[in-house]
Amino acid sequence: EVQLVESGGGLVQAGGSLTLACVASGFTNAEEVISWFRQAPGKEREGVSCITIPDSRTGYGDSVKGRFTISRDSAQSTVYLHMESLKPDDTAVYYCAADVNLWASDAKDYLTPSEQDIWGLGTQVTVSS
Repeated sequence: EVQLVESGGGLVQAGGSLTLACVASGFTNAEEVISWFRQAPGKEREGVSCITIPDSRTGYGDSVKGRFTISRDSAQSTVYLHMESLKPDDTAVYYCAADVNLWASDAKDYLTPSEQDIWGLGTQVTVSS
């Protein structure tokens, strides 16, 4: 069974940092894209960052560029999202998702919720002011 499990969410003060992890299991493809999305109450789901496998091309949403960094540990089948300079506006449920097809020349194009094939259950991130 293909599965994505997020962890690392929590409460942090504005200006602080947090690292989320997404563990992927059950994948049989040699290529896929793992992305992070977030959704705040009353707002649409927003693409945060993505990384392609195996070539590790990355993409970032405009609101997090320069503050968030995505990386992966292939041995652990884990994708990390390191978040710095957090703001109250970053408060949301953060979801890990997978697109099992590599189709975009610009990695940022993978940050499209409707293109994702598999979703995790999410982890809450709350940034206090």
